[in-house]
Amino acid sequence: MQNSEALALSAALLAAAGELTRRIHDGVVARGFVELRPAHGFAFARLAPGGATVGELGVHLGVTKQAASQLVEELVRKGYVERRPHPEDARARLIVLTERGWECTRAAEEAAAEAVQAWADVLGEGEVRVLCNQLVRIAPYGPIRPTW
Repeated sequence: MQNSEALALSAALLAAAGELTRRIHDGVVARGFVELRPAHGFAFARLAPGGATVGELGVHLGVTKQAASQLVEELVRKGYVERRPHPEDARARLIVLTERGWECTRAAEEAAAEAVQAWADVLGEGEVRVLCNQLVRIAPYGPIRPTW
């Protein structure tokens, strides 16, 4: 692959990721979660499977533990997450989504489905599945980070 082709592919992937982030965020806001920023959604993506410590969230987001702690405090105040005792480490706290956090996560899933459907309208369902499979092969585990 030529340098110019690699640059064009990089730009297209970044543009698609940015557009997807914007469309999901707009969909979340349209569903009534107006006080959130896209960075919150990236945090929810890490917290949804079973919670995380502040340190784990910081690693996922690519920020310091202090910055992650500030983000968690903001989300606690807004009612999206809560701190619970960690089941394996008495010194740590597990940050988990509240019911409001899960409602927002479901709203984001709906918005993501709408955004991907727009791709399917252009490319076709089969091509979108191929695209998904190919992207999973080259970036199987994330992390899904905001571009600060």
